[in-house]
Amino acid sequence: MTGDANSAGKKYAEANEQLIVELYVRNLKQSIPFYVELGFTICREEPGFVELGWDESRLYLEQIPAQPDPPKTLVANIRILVPDIDRFWSKCGEMNLTVVKEIADRDYGLRDFTVVSPDGIGLRFASRLPGR
Repeated sequence: MTGDANSAGKKYAEANEQLIVELYVRNLKQSIPFYVELGFTICREEPGFVELGWDESRLYLEQIPAQPDPPKTLVANIRILVPDIDRFWSKCGEMNLTVVKEIADRDYGLRDFTVVSPDGIGLRFASRLPGR
């Protein structure tokens, strides 16, 4: 069984509304500028919550009181496809972000790298390799 809404196979929600990740953060005042500087836009902001956009995709951030420090190792990453990976690599360097995976061409057809957000979530920026 899939996530179909009915037996006719019609989608209940569009892809950009389905499977939205909501991250629990310690400090929205720290997290919002971090994501905006990387290229996300603020779509909606409420006390303790912000909806961020990247093209048609959404990422939710919710501030949770007494959120513990992030773990030392990543448990997940969010992949963001971009047309110019080297520009994002430079930007992340300017921001002095912790790099988990250096930029490189990968066997799976992407040139990518992974950095860490203020709340311990990996952000994997990637561009498709030519001819793939």
